[in-house]
Amino acid sequence: MRRVLLATSQNRWLNQRAPQYRFVQRAAARFMPGEDMEQALDAARNLQAHGIGSILTQLGENLTNAAEADAVTRHYLRVIDRVKELGQDVEISVKPTQLGLDQSAQQCVQNLEKLASRAAEQLGNFVWIDMEGTAYTDRTLELFRKVRERHANIGVCLQSYLYRTPKDLASLLPLGGGIRLVKGAYREPPEVAYPRKKDVDESYLRLALQLLSPQARQRTRAAFGTHDLKLIERIARAAQESKLAKGDVEFEFLYGIQRTQQIRLAQEGYRIRVLISYGSQWFPWFMRRLAERPANLGFLVRNLFS
Repeated sequence: MRRVLLATSQNRWLNQRAPQYRFVQRAAARFMPGEDMEQALDAARNLQAHGIGSILTQLGENLTNAAEADAVTRHYLRVIDRVKELGQDVEISVKPTQLGLDQSAQQCVQNLEKLASRAAEQLGNFVWIDMEGTAYTDRTLELFRKVRERHANIGVCLQSYLYRTPKDLASLLPLGGGIRLVKGAYREPPEVAYPRKKDVDESYLRLALQLLSPQARQRTRAAFGTHDLKLIERIARAAQESKLAKGDVEFEFLYGIQRTQQIRLAQEGYRIRVLISYGSQWFPWFMRRLAERPANLGFLVRNLFS
C-alpha cells in the first residue's frame, strides 16, 4: 500500500485532477489549514497558545525556471516579515528545488542566503532545508555546507531510511547548525533505502542517540521529526539518562497528526514545533503523508462517505 501511495504521488494526471474533488480536499484539510500564508499563520497562532512553535513551508517543488525560484524567495521573505509583525514563534523550511537548484546551484545558494540573513536579522531563528529524493541528497548537503560557512542559523533534514545517512551525519556534526531527523517519505529503491519499517525505526533510534551525545550537542541543534510515540518515548528516556533537561529536547510534528500528544509533550516541558504546510501544490505531498501511515486511508474513506 505504501508503494502504491508513493507511486500515486508522482502521477501527473492525478496531480492535476484529484485536487478538484471535494472529498479529497476535505481529507487533505486534516493535514493543512489552508492554501495561503495567512491561514498558516492563524494555525501557528493557535498552536503558540499551547506553547508550541511552528515551521511554515509552502508546498511545491521542481520549479522550471529561475523567475519562479525568485518569486518563491520573495514569498518567504514576506513570510519572515509578517512573522516579525505578528510576534510569532515561527521558522521556515524550504525545498532546494523551490529556490532554483534544478536551474542553478549558485542561484539556489544566493536565494537561501537571503532567507537566512533576513531570518537572523528579523527573528533570530533558523531556516531549515528540506530533503527531497535521493537524486538531490548530495546537492542538498553541499548547499547546506556552503550556506553554513556564512550563516549560523541554518539547518538541514536527514532521513533515517537511507543507508548513507550515518556517514552523512558524521560529516555534518563538526559543522554545527541544525539537523532535523526524519524517517523519509519518498519512493526509494531497496538499493539505497531500508524497505522494512522495523529497520527504518532502528536506524532512526541509532541516529537520534548520536544527536543526543555530548559531542553533538556542543555545536548542533537536533530536532526529532517523528509521530512514532514509541520512538519519542525511547528518545525522551535516553535524554533523561544523559541528564538533559526536557527543554533541551526538541520534537517536531506535522500539522494535524498526534495533536493531543503535541500538547502533552509541550506541557511536560519539551520543545515542540509543528510543520505547517500550505499552498496549491498539495496533492503529491498529501499522498506522501498517507504513505507514511496507510491507516490514514481510513480517514480519506470516511470523508468520501460523510
